[in-house]
Amino acid sequence: MSKPAQLLMPQSVQLYPQASNIKERLIAYAYKYHGDFNAICKAISTGEVVEPYTCNAKVVTIVDPTYPSRLRQLRYPPWVLFYQGDLSLCEKPAITIVGSRVLCSYAHELTYTIATQLAKRYTIVSGLAKGADARAHQGALAQGGSTIGVIGNGFQTIYPPSNQGLYEQIAARGLLLSEYPPQTGVQKHHFPWRNRILAALGQKLIVTQAAYRSGTMLTVNEALELGKDVYCLPYPYGEEWGQGCNLLIEQGAMILYRLEQLDTL
Repeated sequence: MSKPAQLLMPQSVQLYPQASNIKERLIAYAYKYHGDFNAICKAISTGEVVEPYTCNAKVVTIVDPTYPSRLRQLRYPPWVLFYQGDLSLCEKPAITIVGSRVLCSYAHELTYTIATQLAKRYTIVSGLAKGADARAHQGALAQGGSTIGVIGNGFQTIYPPSNQGLYEQIAARGLLLSEYPPQTGVQKHHFPWRNRILAALGQKLIVTQAAYRSGTMLTVNEALELGKDVYCLPYPYGEEWGQGCNLLIEQGAMILYRLEQLDTL
């Protein structure tokens, strides 16, 4: 995950208390730099003058009282968030479910089942990717529950294209969230950086499938930094699909081995 060269906490906007238009400035920075966190940090620190940008999208900035409170706990909270749907879901009880993009049959079935059961009491948070993310969102929607999809690109790009139906359902019945302006396309480095938001929004994190090295493990690291409980499905000895889950359990993550446990989460 790319870290900014110089950490600027949310209080950094107070460098310019005389600027009554700080919200407009942050939005303009986000559009000018395509949501790039490092570039926005630099613009804030130097007091860069920027032309106001007419924003037709729904947007909330870190100086707004409606900014999601859980994201303020991050070391690098997004300066600007673009959204479609119900922003208040960010304040509701939530659990994040993540896993691999290519699922074995075991994880394919259980990700859906876990999301369906938990959606009775929690908003389900995931990243709208193929595999585990899609199954988690589908399970929540099937239950009639709420779900938040955090994406690593702007809303004008549907990625992956196969999830277009999910995008539309979540925008209508849940919340789509991105720190990237609508016209920002897909960039590979956006997705691991996006994972910090996934970790922050859920009060707990469930991993249904993970290899040793994956974006899922980055999400776990962010969750642990925030003091979140992590739960993992166990896998048979030597099962390549789930080596990351077994490693996490060995390191102290809680093992999720029967569905009745979901009632106590």
